[in-house]
Amino acid sequence: MPKKKSERISVPQYAMALAHVASLRSEDPYRKVGAAALDYDNRVIGTAYNGLAPGYDPPEEFWDDRERRQKFMLHAEVNLCSLFRRGEARIVATTTMPCTACMQTLCAYGVKEIYYKEIYAASDAPEIAKLYGIVMEQVKDFPVDLLGEMSS
Repeated sequence: MPKKKSERISVPQYAMALAHVASLRSEDPYRKVGAAALDYDNRVIGTAYNGLAPGYDPPEEFWDDRERRQKFMLHAEVNLCSLFRRGEARIVATTTMPCTACMQTLCAYGVKEIYYKEIYAASDAPEIAKLYGIVMEQVKDFPVDLLGEMSS
């Protein structure tokens, strides 16, 4: 039986599900972060995840020291912004609230709405969003979390 329009997932849930799937590609064994960007018609511009620069193949021991390797990791939001021009993305969803630097980058790219699942307490993102009038909301329920309920 077809779903009624009221049962359709929201755009933030859709974007968050895409971000979650992107996070599964992260090579970081400690923290897997994914992000997705949608345009003004809610079409997917791209997805990205945190990791090393493309083409760099680190030695296996690189991953052993989390603190040492952390400075080399490119954040999902930075990787995502490399996929579009300023003003193209209206919505960005990310599995973790953007850090302060990533929030500043998203502002510079003209993103209007930011959705996240996990809170990052060390981030000034909420304060930055408020100053620039950017919608910033936590999205806890999205299809990846609801798959068990949807299939039953």
